[in-house]
Amino acid sequence: MPRLLAKVIVIDPQNIDAAALEPVAQGLKAGQLAAFPTETVYGLGADAFNPLAVAAIFATKQRPMTDPVIVHIADMSDIAAVTDMPWEDLPPNALKLAQKFWPGPLTMVLPRGKRVPLVVTAGKDTVAVRMPSHPVARALIRMAGTPLAAPSANRFGHISPTTAQHVADDLGARVAWIVDGGPSQVGVESTIVDVMTSPPTLLRPGGVSAEDLEEVLGEKLARPDRFAVQVHEAAPAPGMLLSHYAPEAKLLVFYHKNIEQAWRAALREIAAQAKISRRVGALAPQEYFQQALAAGAAEAALFGAAADSALAAQALYAGLRALDKAHVALIVTAIGQTNGIGLALQDRLWRAAGGIMLDAKNED
Repeated sequence: MPRLLAKVIVIDPQNIDAAALEPVAQGLKAGQLAAFPTETVYGLGADAFNPLAVAAIFATKQRPMTDPVIVHIADMSDIAAVTDMPWEDLPPNALKLAQKFWPGPLTMVLPRGKRVPLVVTAGKDTVAVRMPSHPVARALIRMAGTPLAAPSANRFGHISPTTAQHVADDLGARVAWIVDGGPSQVGVESTIVDVMTSPPTLLRPGGVSAEDLEEVLGEKLARPDRFAVQVHEAAPAPGMLLSHYAPEAKLLVFYHKNIEQAWRAALREIAAQAKISRRVGALAPQEYFQQALAAGAAEAALFGAAADSALAAQALYAGLRALDKAHVALIVTAIGQTNGIGLALQDRLWRAAGGIMLDAKNED
């Protein structure tokens, strides 16, 4: 892979400088890659209709070709080019969800239009589509004049980026442009729903809760037995591989519906590891931050608040990255509730830990 020196363009989301953004849009039109902000995480974008540019995403990230990528649009009128149908003709459930949650952290699986190359969809006749709410992302898509295929802007399998610095740390020598639009506000990836099934199927929990989706749909979502596949399997949607979002350090996640019990188990583990002189990091909400340090954690990163899953989601990836930078050998954390965005938190921690969560029910 040729080494580049990414040019960082800082854009104020509240006052977008089109002149500063124009070279990035022109680069995308020319087949270059650009990292850009969304409200969920930073994406690594390419012209969704340019198969060579999209293939460069996979090479840059070292992402398996069995893992499809999301196509990002700026406006509902963009749907026609991506699906070969005007947005008014989308399946009824897709219309319901788009009218309520777009722009926003919701991705829908829709029919693939002929202009979308199969490299985008891992050979499938469906395509994952999202309209981000971040104003910089939508401005860039409009200026480029094309939808952007974009997975997260990080090394494959590594922790997703929620700041431009995270992108530079992972891919700064491999992309032409990094657009810095400030920290991502949601902090975990979009929810993915297959609206081609009846009822619609939840493929990945994310920034829109399953409960909110079901309220709008007026029915329960179908849910697969697992939200993950192995790396050699063809993924039905982006971001579903089992080992994903992972720090360099080993991650231990304790789970119990009662967060206090989960953290009692986590604190005991921290103390036990510290006793054998292991350098332990704690990903801890504010309620347990000082307790984790007192138990023997060499480093701690703030994981929002135990009572607020949205705050925890915002802090998740930045916290894991900070602990990796501190060169801990082991990261310990705990999670409780799984409703709302808590389901997405549990999903990301489960994958980051290699598909293992430690049940804290017998830890007392």
